[in-house]
Amino acid sequence: MKIEKTEVYGVEEAFRGMRNPMNSWDKSDSQWDYFYGGFLIGNNDMELAYKLINAGSEHSKFLRFITVYADIEMPLYFWKEADTYKFIEKNSCSTMHKIMSRPLKKDDFQQEEWSTERENYLAYLNNLIEQRQFRKVVQDLPSSYLQKRTIVTNYAELRNIRKQRENHKLIEWHEVVRWIDNLEYSELLK
Repeated sequence: MKIEKTEVYGVEEAFRGMRNPMNSWDKSDSQWDYFYGGFLIGNNDMELAYKLINAGSEHSKFLRFITVYADIEMPLYFWKEADTYKFIEKNSCSTMHKIMSRPLKKDDFQQEEWSTERENYLAYLNNLIEQRQFRKVVQDLPSSYLQKRTIVTNYAELRNIRKQRENHKLIEWHEVVRWIDNLEYSELLK
């Protein structure tokens, strides 16, 4: 399991738009810092952001403007749960087109240990691949199979995920929460 190639966009636009409802642009103290190479959120803007976040999702809609892209490789059982979140678009590697392209390896699965039984099952799947029995392979593929997906989401959804999954029994969610906590301006997500 891994999360990589993370990109965050729209922070400046989100904070500019956050001021629109009250026409309070003159109170904005955020700025683009060319030496630092990034957008720096000022104290006034951060204070307003926290007030809006604490007022509820209808007031903190500016978080939906901050867009996040990432490549995430997780087991199928994780992706079933990730579908709970409706503001995550996912483009996955295709099992349909690629599962038969090569023998499966241990690295293709999220397994803490490999028993003889699991190794025999891997050999069984590879035998099916060799025999070109696609339907049996996809029907018998374990949910621990790792699938990479490129996702696009936003800070509002990541804030929901963080709150709802930080103490989840699946360790994969703990990895996602650690990733969220390391995003720029992650203090908005807590």
